[in-house]
Amino acid sequence: MDTSDYSPGLHQLLTLRVSVSDKLTESKDFILFTKELLAKFELEQVGLAVHDFENRSFTLAFCLKESHICIHTWPEFKQLTLDVYLCNYLQDNSEKVKAISDAFIGYFEAEVINNFQINR
Repeated sequence: MDTSDYSPGLHQLLTLRVSVSDKLTESKDFILFTKELLAKFELEQVGLAVHDFENRSFTLAFCLKESHICIHTWPEFKQLTLDVYLCNYLQDNSEKVKAISDAFIGYFEAEVINNFQINR
């Protein structure tokens, strides 16, 4: 295998604002939605860490065979941060990262405050 052109993948970091904060407090609904995305894009979950805070915000990390998806919510500010990174050892997963990020923006019906894309 020629590794001279190898690029580990696209890492997308988003800060989003929502008009209704209900989805920022429902980690179980977010998990179900994310698992549907994982199946749709043929990604393999190898772990999940979840913490629900007293104010009903949550932070969680899906550990994937291909890398990770992480989220932190702040319902009191109607904001969240989202981190989507997929490695591409055998294929370029950049379009999957973009599609998954777009799906999350749609799920939260969110306005994008920051959108950083890092080609690693």
